[in-house]
Amino acid sequence: MNFFEHQDIARQNTQKLIGLFALSIAVMVVAIYIAMLFVLRMAPRIWWHSGLFFWVATLTIIAIALASTYKIFCLREGGSMIAQQLGGQLLIPEMADEQGRQLLNIVEEMAIASGISVPAVYLLESESGINAFAAGFTPNDAVIGVTRGSLQHLNRDELQGVIGHEFSHILNGDMRLNLRLMGLLHGILFIYLAGEFLWRWRVRGSSEEKGLPLWAFGLALMAIGSIGLLCGRLIKAAVSRQREFLADASAVQFTRNPLGITGVFVKLQQMDSRLIAPGAEAASHMFFGNALKLEFWEDMFATHPPLTERIRRIGSLNPQDLAKMRSPMRHQSHGDGLAMGFAGGGNHTAITPEQIVNQVGSVAPEHFAHAQALLAQLPESLRMGVKEQQSATAIAFALALELENSEIQERQITWLKQVQPPELIEKTLEFSNEINQLDPSLRLPLVDLMIPTFRQTSAKECQRLCKCVQGIIIARGSLSLWNFVLQLVLWHRLEPCINPTAHTTVEFTSIDQIWSDSILVLSALARVGQTQPDEIAYAFRSGVFRLPGAGQQETPDTPVNGSFTDIKKSIDRLRLATPKLKQALVDACAHTVLLDNKVTPSEADLLRAIAMTLDCPIPPFLNSQRGFPKAKLGARG
Repeated sequence: MNFFEHQDIARQNTQKLIGLFALSIAVMVVAIYIAMLFVLRMAPRIWWHSGLFFWVATLTIIAIALASTYKIFCLREGGSMIAQQLGGQLLIPEMADEQGRQLLNIVEEMAIASGISVPAVYLLESESGINAFAAGFTPNDAVIGVTRGSLQHLNRDELQGVIGHEFSHILNGDMRLNLRLMGLLHGILFIYLAGEFLWRWRVRGSSEEKGLPLWAFGLALMAIGSIGLLCGRLIKAAVSRQREFLADASAVQFTRNPLGITGVFVKLQQMDSRLIAPGAEAASHMFFGNALKLEFWEDMFATHPPLTERIRRIGSLNPQDLAKMRSPMRHQSHGDGLAMGFAGGGNHTAITPEQIVNQVGSVAPEHFAHAQALLAQLPESLRMGVKEQQSATAIAFALALELENSEIQERQITWLKQVQPPELIEKTLEFSNEINQLDPSLRLPLVDLMIPTFRQTSAKECQRLCKCVQGIIIARGSLSLWNFVLQLVLWHRLEPCINPTAHTTVEFTSIDQIWSDSILVLSALARVGQTQPDEIAYAFRSGVFRLPGAGQQETPDTPVNGSFTDIKKSIDRLRLATPKLKQALVDACAHTVLLDNKVTPSEADLLRAIAMTLDCPIPPFLNSQRGFPKAKLGARG
C-alpha cells in the first residue's frame, strides 16, 4: 500500500467517522426525547409525540452542529494551537538542553528523509509520562509534540522509533482525520456541558408542582452527555486502532530497527503514558500511547491497541518481512555517497517510475542514512545559520542570488541594499560563497531546514521575506529554473505561516477537469530534461499517455508553451485533485523524467518541487549529474 492509497483510506475513514457521528446523534436525540417526556410528565401515559420529537431532534441537531462547527473553526490554525492547549512550548534550538537538541536532530533527519518541511516541535514540559503526538492538516503544517518523560526515559533508538511512528501519521493522512474527529466529537460533548450548566443554575421561584426543575433536566442531560462521551470514545477506538498498528509497522520500516519501538512499549508496560493536561480527553486519539486511564471496559474504549498486541505484531516481523519493507531503490556507496538511485551519474542503480511513485510519502532506512549524510555535508556555518532568524534570512537571499554571472549578482545586490541593512547584505554574500560550493542536491534540504526558524516569526515577516526573495529574482532580469523551484517550495512551505486558516480541499475528481494543467506541467518537465526537439516531444508523449483516459483526450503532438506563472497556476489547481489523480500525475511526471534513465539536478529539483507543492513528498534521493543546464520552458513570467 503506497502513500496515495493511504490518503484514500483516510478519506474513507472520514466518511466512516461521519456515519458513526450521525448514529451517535440519533442515539442522543432519542435519549433527550425520553428525558423530555419525563420532564413534561407525559411518560408513561404517552411514549410517542411527533411534535415534541420533531423539536427535540431539530434543536439537538442544531446545538450539536453549532458546537462542532465552532470547535472546527477554533481548530483552523492546526497543530500548533492543539500543542499549546496541551501545555506544549515551542522547542527552540538555542534554548534547548541536550535532550531537546537530540530530539530536534532526529526530527530534522526524519523530515529531510521523507521530503517534508521540518515540523515545529513542542515540548510538554510538565508531562512525566512517555508519550508523543503529531497534529496538523497536511505534512506542510504538521507539528510534533513530545513529553518531557519521553526525553528522560528513552534512548536515541527508542526516541527515533516514536518519531518514526508520528511521521507515519503525518504522511498517511491521519492528522486531518484526527482534527475532524476532535471537532465533531466536541458537538456530542456539548450536550454534557449544557447539562452541567443547567444543573448548576438555580431558577428562582421554580417549584416541584410546576414540573421537574431545570437542574434535574440538567442532570438528565449530563447522563445523556455521558452516553455521548462513551460514543465518542467508541468512535475514536474504531477510527484509530488500525492506524496505530500501521504507524508501528511504519516506524520499523523507517528505521529498520524493531528493537527501538519495542523498547518503548516495554517501558510503557512498566511506566505511565497518561497526561495531566485538561485537554487530554479531547486529543487522546492523537497520542503515541494511551493518554487516559480507563477504569472499565478498557479493551473496548481505549483509543490504542493493548501494548502486548503491539509488541506481538512487531515481534512477529521476521527477516523476510523486513526485507519486503526495503525500498525498491537501493543505493550503492560510491564517491561522496550522496548520489543515489539513478543510472547515468556514475555507478548508480537504475530506478523505475513505479518505484518513484512508491517512494512518495515513504521513508526507508537508506533515505534516513542519506539524510544524515546530507546534513553532515553542510558546513557548520550553514547548519547553525538556518536556526537563527537573521542568518536564515541571509541564506534565503543567497539561494536567490545568481552565482555564475557577477554582473547580474551585482545588480541583485544593488537592489537588496535599498531594502536591507548592510550587515545582512554582508552575511548574504558570505553565505552565497558557501552555497556556491555545495552539491546542488543540498539546496532544497537547506530550504526545509530554514522553515522552522521563519515560522517562529509573524505572518508579516514571512510575507516580507518572500517579497524580498522575489525582488532579488526580479532584479536578475529573467527567471531561471532554480529561481522558480525556490519560489515554488519557499512559498508553499511558508503558506501555513502566512495564511494559517487556508486549507486545500478536493475539488477535482476527474482528469478532464485538470487535463490542460497536467499537459502544461508535463511539457515543462520534458523541456527541462531534453534538448533536441524530437527527444522533448517523445518524453512529453511518454508522460501524457500515462495519464488516465489519455486516449479519449485531445492531446497535442508537441509540448505546449507556458510561462513560469502559468505553470504555477496549473500546479495550484492540481493541488485540489484527489489522491488517485495526484498519483497518476506523479507517475506521468516520473515517466517523462526517466525516459532516458538519467535525472539531472534540474529535473530532480523541478520534479520534487512539483510533488512537494502537491503535498506528495518525495525523499531527496534524486541526485545524479552536477550542474544546472538551462531549460527552455517558453516565455518567462
